[in-house]
Amino acid sequence: MNIDMTTPCDNGLINIRVGAIIMKNNKLLMVGCVLRPEYLYSVGGRLKFGETSEEAIVREVFEETGHKLEVDRLGFIHENYFYGDTPHNNGKLIYEVSYYYYMKVPCDFEPTNMSITEDGEEEFLKWIDLDDPIKYYPEFFRSELKNPVDSVKHFLNDER
Repeated sequence: MNIDMTTPCDNGLINIRVGAIIMKNNKLLMVGCVLRPEYLYSVGGRLKFGETSEEAIVREVFEETGHKLEVDRLGFIHENYFYGDTPHNNGKLIYEVSYYYYMKVPCDFEPTNMSITEDGEEEFLKWIDLDDPIKYYPEFFRSELKNPVDSVKHFLNDER
């Protein structure tokens, strides 16, 4: 049960992934890649076959921060059609479903990065303000996290 939830479909791929919303002192914890430091993304990754999305986000947060945080609640479901831009999926159409969870963040939380990308690139963690001009993903975090609601919101992006 260590297989990522990515599967070929026609000439493209289907991904099922999770993302963490980790906020502390009005800042959001994001991940970046050393080769593309101008672009940040949420802590998280793909589900492994056989695990739930909640199990996956706890595992991914631990792998990327060194801390086992508890889930607070599901905040967003994001469906996304886009074209891959990494060496293993360049130009392929990808349909991705992501579950974004608010995490319970203790006052003494100090993350340490422990991860690399699937292409072997070193990653780093960065606290940002929601209004930081740097490009970060998912883009709806920029507006939605300023005024969170108790319900689950659904987003759809389609770059086909």
